[in-house]
Amino acid sequence: LNNTTMTQEKNITPANGYLVLLSLLGLLIFAIVLVVGGVPLALPLFFIFIISLRGFVLVNPNGSRVLLLFGKYMGTIKKNGLYWVNPFYSKNKISLRASNFDSERLKVNDKLGNPIMISTILVWRVTDTYKAAFEVDDYKNFVRVQTDAAVRKLASMYPYDNFADEGHTEDITLRSSVNEVSEALEKEVQERLAMAGIEVLEARIGYLAYAQEIANAMLKRQQATAIVAARHKIVEGAVSMVEMALDQLGKKEIIDLDEERKAAMVSNLMVVLCSDKDASPIVNAGTLNH
Repeated sequence: LNNTTMTQEKNITPANGYLVLLSLLGLLIFAIVLVVGGVPLALPLFFIFIISLRGFVLVNPNGSRVLLLFGKYMGTIKKNGLYWVNPFYSKNKISLRASNFDSERLKVNDKLGNPIMISTILVWRVTDTYKAAFEVDDYKNFVRVQTDAAVRKLASMYPYDNFADEGHTEDITLRSSVNEVSEALEKEVQERLAMAGIEVLEARIGYLAYAQEIANAMLKRQQATAIVAARHKIVEGAVSMVEMALDQLGKKEIIDLDEERKAAMVSNLMVVLCSDKDASPIVNAGTLNH
């Protein structure tokens, strides 16, 4: 727990590389003059010049260099520029830029046990170079593995979709609750990557679909659910229209209908209003009873 909340990163600003470069050029000129003059001291000066060249380090914007001296952490350079450090330092480069990670499509089971295909898009960056360099073996591979694990866990927490016909009325689903699912994914991934000194800028579902073996069946089920819902609305509206028609006929005393004739009218109106096809009118030239 302490490793995820505390940091041992130490930011340092080494010697200005341009000044050291001018000094080394002066040393080189001085050594050349000694060689011309036949002074034997020139050879060690050349050796110092060559060794000192290894101390230059260039840090680009949003970049960093982690400095080690025989395995001991000496500090991190985060400010861009040309610097000079101890020539015996090892200088490991770690980028501080934002990076995108588009995971592979994983086949997992949702909360209801349905197989689904899911992938995620992650935007992340390193904020703690010490943790990224020393707390994990390979921080980039760590991001990939932990993101896949977080996506698998997230998919098992929510259903792909709501199916009220089976009593599943979840408020949050993978398909419809985009914001809620993205927030939960971002939180889950951030908790896993904190130990590597990585900040999650954005995490969201990049691809989501039923697995191939059940995709056709689930599509038919969704279509059937939509048809049933539409029929329900149609019948509800038709009943209201029939009720209104009978009420208006009774109030305006246009025609006096007994119970049997009301039932016949209701039946005819419901057929006309709820039918998929246009009704074909039949003109009755006789009485109402024929």
